[in-house]
Amino acid sequence: MSDVERRKRRTLLLLVGLAIGMFGFGFAMVPLYGLLCKVTGVQSVEQRVTIGTGARTVATGVVQDRWVTVKFDTTIHPDLPWRLDPMQRKLRVHPGETYLVKFIAENRSGQEITGQAIPSIAPWQATGFFAKLECFCFNRQTLAGGEITEMPLRFSVSPDLPADINSLTLSYSVLRVSDRS
Repeated sequence: MSDVERRKRRTLLLLVGLAIGMFGFGFAMVPLYGLLCKVTGVQSVEQRVTIGTGARTVATGVVQDRWVTVKFDTTIHPDLPWRLDPMQRKLRVHPGETYLVKFIAENRSGQEITGQAIPSIAPWQATGFFAKLECFCFNRQTLAGGEITEMPLRFSVSPDLPADINSLTLSYSVLRVSDRS
């Protein structure tokens, strides 16, 4: 066998081995991701789905002898010329009671723009215990150029919220939505 044929054969074997390795790695990614999330304490997609389904069933009954601080935070994508601020940065609430917080939204451009708010809860363990009953994040919001409006959030914190969680943050990331979607 000539030297050229040996190199071709070696290259072929390396490429076949690489393809098999990539195929195996594709199958290993899901369990590896779950393990990474577990080790680092980051919320995995599986945990979000499990916790998210529990958010629909909030326990009833107000807990008068417990207070939980709910903080509100917003981040606007640089491509979106909006301002979105909560009228209250934080609120002390009794678990089980329903509260209303309003956000002020302003379109700082001269044209109509549509945006969408994506919510998240921190710590993630509180996600299933925070119910948004009415939220501007449920739908896309369209603001005319220069328009300022109030956007409501009606929520409740479940009385079943673990006792070691006394504070949580509801964050909104607001993104521009294309008119062509």
